[in-house]
Amino acid sequence: MHTRFSPDSLMKPEKLVSRCMETSLDCVAITDHNTIAGALEVQRLASFRVIIGEEIKSQGGEIIGLFLQEAVPRGLSSLETVQRIKEQGGLVSVPHPFDHFRRSVIDRQSLYEILPYVDIIEGFNARNTFQRDNRKAEELAIEHNILTSAVGDSHTLVEVGRTYVEIADFDGTPEGLRQVLAPGIQVCRPITPLIHVLTTLTKVRKRLWQNG
Repeated sequence: MHTRFSPDSLMKPEKLVSRCMETSLDCVAITDHNTIAGALEVQRLASFRVIIGEEIKSQGGEIIGLFLQEAVPRGLSSLETVQRIKEQGGLVSVPHPFDHFRRSVIDRQSLYEILPYVDIIEGFNARNTFQRDNRKAEELAIEHNILTSAVGDSHTLVEVGRTYVEIADFDGTPEGLRQVLAPGIQVCRPITPLIHVLTTLTKVRKRLWQNG
């Protein structure tokens, strides 16, 4: 999930927390772009478990780090990015690796370079326009014996709670999540592609605010 700390979201942390409670989500990963500030704010406000994450723009494309203690700088090589995540004891997740429309998707060379370090691949991303892109990600994970997740990739309140993974309670550690994610039940509901129009308008609006 993303908050207003990302350039493409306006979700306030307090609104996100309320929406999670309305939809009975009791464990979420906040993965704002190139910052953990939003995740820390949600964690401060929430009564449920919040995993501190970051969607990091590496030289080769976007990589997610989970269970972070500090932000990983953007602009590093893909290999150094995953190494920085691992140094913190975090998990490496690859977001929407085959999406046709998002410009910051990780490139093929970088993807295969980091695969030995990858813990999770997004086998289903609700924002992918073509479901074949999700299937291709699922097939890659199976081929390389990597865990998959189903994510809403929520940037707006309407997306929160539509797509998720039902998992058993766990001890809050990276290894604990790995153990319960494997047998988890994925609930997958794609969102309309028009959501990307709203995301683009949000980016423009926030740029205008900054320049104003």
